[in-house]
Amino acid sequence: MNAPDAPNAPHPLKKVLIANRGEIAVRIIHACRDYGVTSVAVYAEGDLDALHVQLADEAFALGGERPAESYLSIDRILDVARRAGADAIHPGYGFLSERADFARAVQQAGLTWIGPSPDTIDVLGDKVQARRLALEVGAPLARGTEDPVTTAEEVVAFAEEVGLPIAIKAAFGGGGRGLRVAWRMDEVTESYHAAVREAEAAFGRGECFVEQYLDQPRHIEAQIMGDHHGNVVVVGTRDCSLQRRNQKLVEEAPAPFLSDEQRQRIHQAAHDIGTRAGYVSAGTVEFLLGRDDTLSFLEVNTRLQVEHPVTEETAGVDLVIEQLRIAEGQPLSFTKTPAPRGHSFEFRINAEDAAKGFLPTPGPVEAFRPPTGAGVRLDTGVESGGRVSGHFDSLMAKLIVTGATRAQAIARACRALEHFEIDGVASVLPFHRAVMAHPDFTGEARFDVHTRWIETVFDADALEWGARQRPSTEPGMLHAMIDIDGKRHRVGLPTALLQQLAPNGATAAVEEPTDANAGSVTAPISGTLLAWQVEDGARVNEGDVIAIMEAMKMETQITAETAGTVALRAETGETLEAGHVMAQITPE
Repeated sequence: MNAPDAPNAPHPLKKVLIANRGEIAVRIIHACRDYGVTSVAVYAEGDLDALHVQLADEAFALGGERPAESYLSIDRILDVARRAGADAIHPGYGFLSERADFARAVQQAGLTWIGPSPDTIDVLGDKVQARRLALEVGAPLARGTEDPVTTAEEVVAFAEEVGLPIAIKAAFGGGGRGLRVAWRMDEVTESYHAAVREAEAAFGRGECFVEQYLDQPRHIEAQIMGDHHGNVVVVGTRDCSLQRRNQKLVEEAPAPFLSDEQRQRIHQAAHDIGTRAGYVSAGTVEFLLGRDDTLSFLEVNTRLQVEHPVTEETAGVDLVIEQLRIAEGQPLSFTKTPAPRGHSFEFRINAEDAAKGFLPTPGPVEAFRPPTGAGVRLDTGVESGGRVSGHFDSLMAKLIVTGATRAQAIARACRALEHFEIDGVASVLPFHRAVMAHPDFTGEARFDVHTRWIETVFDADALEWGARQRPSTEPGMLHAMIDIDGKRHRVGLPTALLQQLAPNGATAAVEEPTDANAGSVTAPISGTLLAWQVEDGARVNEGDVIAIMEAMKMETQITAETAGTVALRAETGETLEAGHVMAQITPE
């Protein structure tokens, strides 16, 4: 039995260690500076020159390259806290932020934990217990397993009983990691194993539970804040329906196109769940809203959310500073839900190639030129000359755009996205530009986006239009600006073409293409070969999944482009660069 939780120390904070990286670490550093608290950064080997390391008052190496060796190492983080003389730890989101054992270890080390109590994390972080608590307070719920499942056979039995589709979810964690939706019975077993693998990689625990999946639902969130004095307040709502593979891409606040009754039910359920759990600090109660207006409790994320800035912009509350105040034992600075002041969008700027199935694209950031202007905020973890690591998730920055109305916020967002330029790595900016021109998302009369809209409705051809809104500056192109009838245009030629010209103007010899690479299976991303799905010498058909790679905490399936006999050229666990030949298929 665990020892009782030690309460957060009710004294002023002096030095906060941030157990995280990237844009959220930078965000917390800014809050510490604004609040007059010293910030301490930690970093893995590859993050030595990262922006959060540069901006913190102090920075200490954790060693190691991968998450398990650095940002997931409780012992190393606590050792740095001791050496730095920190008196508190903020976990950010992801990594250890929803680990009750980490929260307890922080408190047992005599440090202040900036977040909900370990007991609360235990109850709400376990999605099975969270469902039970939600049921106790009368929150709406879809059918699900009473306890975590332990075998694929249990998942198959549940699917046969309640019908498809079903959602298989990590019992500990969030952010879409360790979540798979099975639409056909032949997908159930592999979906279960994939969810377990992702959960273990992201959170160190692989337990999963299963529940009915509402088809084409909206994803609605309620931001809550609680203090040590028993106050729990709903700060506002967000819509996070625009997702791909359960990873949010665009969020907005307040959630649009809700009836007064729906908004009230969400607020009431979120408040009651937080109150029953004795919630302290920032948290999010999530719901699904079906097309038939069925509202179902989804989960509680016991941490600060990635999308918290849209709530900050519309509520006028600095949620991170509020967390620091609460950790000091102070009461909430507000006692009721703030009236929304306008409308706000957040665009996650991921290093992913949307035109190639959102493949992660780690690598150097040669240029990073964000937009400016009225209503624009940028939370970033990179800058020009930085690098996106393949060992962590693909989020580079968050573009937050706010207007007095949703229509004004949309207009400002279109302008800001058009002016945003990133060179060196691919980004999802073309996708964002295309979405903001789509009536399903920006229509004035209705909101037709749902959690599988990208997979089922969005036309990938629109990505070409989105890319044209900002002329390409990708490596391998030489660009110049010309003036035509008073308008400036960017033109470019491939540098490879120019290199064919010798200094005297003669054309250099060009090597004729060969078919030497026919049948080669190359890594589409830079990442780790997680598992082979076939054996060396096996016969495969076109379209068969032959391997699974992992990069930035996301799995990517590698399929055969032709039928034949496969010869494996890489080892499981090996780190491969994009383009590396990992297998050879000899056609029959």
